[in-house]
Amino acid sequence: MPTLTLASSPQIRNLAITGRALRRPVGSWRWLAACLALLATEAVAAEPPAAAVAKSFRVYISVDMEGVAGVVTADQLSPAGFEYERFRRFMTDEALAAVRAAKQAGATDIVVSDSHANGENLLIDLFPSDVRIVRSWPRHGAMMAGLDKSFAAAIFIGYHSSTTNPKGVRAHTISSAHFARLALNGTAVTEAELNAAYAGDFGVPVVFASGDDAAVAEIRARLGDLDTVTTKTSLGFHSAETLTPAASCERIFEGVVAALAHRDRRHPYVLSHPVTLDLTFKNYMPAEIVSYLRSVQRIDSHSIRFVGHDMLEITDFIDVLDWYNPDIAP
Repeated sequence: MPTLTLASSPQIRNLAITGRALRRPVGSWRWLAACLALLATEAVAAEPPAAAVAKSFRVYISVDMEGVAGVVTADQLSPAGFEYERFRRFMTDEALAAVRAAKQAGATDIVVSDSHANGENLLIDLFPSDVRIVRSWPRHGAMMAGLDKSFAAAIFIGYHSSTTNPKGVRAHTISSAHFARLALNGTAVTEAELNAAYAGDFGVPVVFASGDDAAVAEIRARLGDLDTVTTKTSLGFHSAETLTPAASCERIFEGVVAALAHRDRRHPYVLSHPVTLDLTFKNYMPAEIVSYLRSVQRIDSHSIRFVGHDMLEITDFIDVLDWYNPDIAP
């Protein structure tokens, strides 16, 4: 707030001059009271209106790769694949389309999470300088690392269907190598639902998602009627009829702009607490060994149950199961 003094106020200077001209005692208590009243009035007037103060509008964008337009096999998904370098650019372009849309919608702060494979796929030098990128693993929050209650909305780009879905390109949940099923409170979930529940614990709604048709159908069935873009139609686990990268980016941009414009219609996705995680491994031994923990119950040959206080604890537990290796270094 600007500093106002008796000398800086033209009204008070006029009052003093008038007082002298009328040969009145300007040092009287009545003159002092008048000065203070004028200072208070000017201080209020000097404050910028509330509408002029920039309100924080933070947007979180979680980006996977299997749901990006054109992706169908490991040839696009892994650094060993002959098309990987081209497709990490397409992944980056879809993320950038969401970033541009968020900025057009008025976002004051944007965090983008590289949430595929090694977490080092996005070409970070192509992003605007005021955008921050979450990279690599492990990290608290997994695909939503860095999210907190200060964010107004979450966006999912390039998402895929779950490991229990018979449809969808490269369908899996968290780990295609380790997990055969992941359920929360008795219901099998997708990565989108898992991450939406994590965001929900912070009071942050998911407002937009993109991916193949199987992923979009699952997301809408679980999270409700949110804005989505279908980047391709699954023809099998390793095949699809796809949009071009340019067409996908255009639709994502338009979809995110619209989603953020009416984000007040979306509500956080909140599961009842405590949260029960049922996880089925692809192999027998992990279930046996993990069940040695007193907090874990083995419910069948390949499955365990863990009850977490909230989604933060559930997500960290899943990450331990996915990442822990006694030979890990350094």
